[in-house]
Amino acid sequence: MVTAVYWVSEAVPLGAAALVPAFLYPLFGVLKSSEVAAEYCKDTTLLLMGVICLAASIEKWNLHKRIALRMVMIAGAKPGMLVLGFMCCTVFLSMWLSNTSTTAMVMPIAEAVLQQLISTGVADAQEDYDNIESPEEDSGSVTDKNIIFADKEENLDKNQLELLYPVTIPEPEKPLDRKDSPYPTKRDHMICKCLSLSITYAATIGGLITITGTSTNLIFAEHFNSRYPDAKVINFGTWFIFSLPISIIMLILTWVWLHFLFLGCNFKETCSLSKKRKTRREELSERRIQKEYSKLGPISYPEIVTGIFFILMTLLWFTREPGFVPGWTSLFEKKGYRTDATISVLLGFLLFLIPARKPWPSKDSNPDPLAPMITWKDFQSLMPWEIVILVGGGYALAAGCKVSGLSVWIGRQLEPMNGLPPWAVTLLACLLVSTVTEFASNPATLTVFLPILSTLSETLQINPLHTLIPCTMCVSFGVMLPVGNPPNAIVFSYGHVQISDMVKAGFGVNLIGVMVVMLAIMTWGVPLFQLTEFPDWAIVRNVTDSL
Repeated sequence: MVTAVYWVSEAVPLGAAALVPAFLYPLFGVLKSSEVAAEYCKDTTLLLMGVICLAASIEKWNLHKRIALRMVMIAGAKPGMLVLGFMCCTVFLSMWLSNTSTTAMVMPIAEAVLQQLISTGVADAQEDYDNIESPEEDSGSVTDKNIIFADKEENLDKNQLELLYPVTIPEPEKPLDRKDSPYPTKRDHMICKCLSLSITYAATIGGLITITGTSTNLIFAEHFNSRYPDAKVINFGTWFIFSLPISIIMLILTWVWLHFLFLGCNFKETCSLSKKRKTRREELSERRIQKEYSKLGPISYPEIVTGIFFILMTLLWFTREPGFVPGWTSLFEKKGYRTDATISVLLGFLLFLIPARKPWPSKDSNPDPLAPMITWKDFQSLMPWEIVILVGGGYALAAGCKVSGLSVWIGRQLEPMNGLPPWAVTLLACLLVSTVTEFASNPATLTVFLPILSTLSETLQINPLHTLIPCTMCVSFGVMLPVGNPPNAIVFSYGHVQISDMVKAGFGVNLIGVMVVMLAIMTWGVPLFQLTEFPDWAIVRNVTDSL
């Protein structure tokens, strides 16, 4: 409870609060100091370190910019397609990088595009005014001008009307100079809001896809594997198969929701790929994106090496123990020694060895022939040590609950829920977790709830995965407030959205997420994880705890 209070209140940094079990357990005789210390470094720590090495190489050689700009160039500059393009590239990057890093990488690119839209919007507004203005018009009053604009309504397209109606014109020379807003029109502001929020939501959605996509996934994996060592059901492949459809459905529904909320229901106008429908400002925005892409130059040798490592790591994760066919680990005599962390650390280590220049002579080779793909400084700049200690603190708490018998006591208090069906228990847990995580950090919330939900599942004779997986995903849906997670704060700092916008949009995204996760766990999750039966590995665990 002391640690949980520190985590929720954030009176001290999360990593510092996670050290509380390290001195309280030995002091009160719960666990030896050496036993507590062993909980702070697990297999997932090594897995994260290897992934961070790859992420450092991606960021150092600007591979993320090339991917993002290329996908946006494919999508085009129509508002609806632009938002969808940024969401797709953000989801893809967030699968492998942290949500915070992805948002910090993509937002400057999006901001450059938005500034281009705003600057061309000002020029378009002045041009529209010059076209409407004629010698016969009386420029004596603002009211007369508004009447003239209304009379010409039938001859103006929708974009022009949106430029003209909300404008108060103090001087004829600068009719659309709005001192109260940096945006030429309300529609421009809405596009900025929509694109900004779409990036933070896409980063959250992308983090769900892989077991390394976000720290909460790693916390769940380590908790589950340490609590149920005989359950060989959670690995990179099974998690990916389960979560990929969830993310695709959420991506589409979130895009539709944001489009409806900020851009309206005219999808044909905002999503058309026809070149004839492009406005001058959209063409200028596309040129700006192409110009940014051309600055990157031709693809470099380090980018190629990083891309190869990226693909190789994914393939080795998938083929280690795919389940339906023997994996490459079957080639070794001893089983259970090699995990996803083994692959991650191996490839991450090789990035420190491989030179960042071509092995053959070239004119534009790296001036330093011994410079590696990444340095330790590159690794340190991205390594989230606070999260590592936070996760370790959660493992230490779980170990204390097990040794002291607290988990058994909690399970007995939850026995009145025996009458509820498994889906109702899961739904209540998801709603509770998604509500708490709006006000507390995602890793801290999940670390507190995982032991409780595991005990609840064992007591009610429900497959623990039935509650643990949905709650692990729902804990990422802290999307309604800037304090919900770091990507929200990054997007909010750009000034395009207000808290009311984030709450309104985030509430819809939260509901979409909970519904899609519940759909997944009740449909394709059942055959994938055998959720209809209470497994032997959970029964063994339950008997051991009772003793």
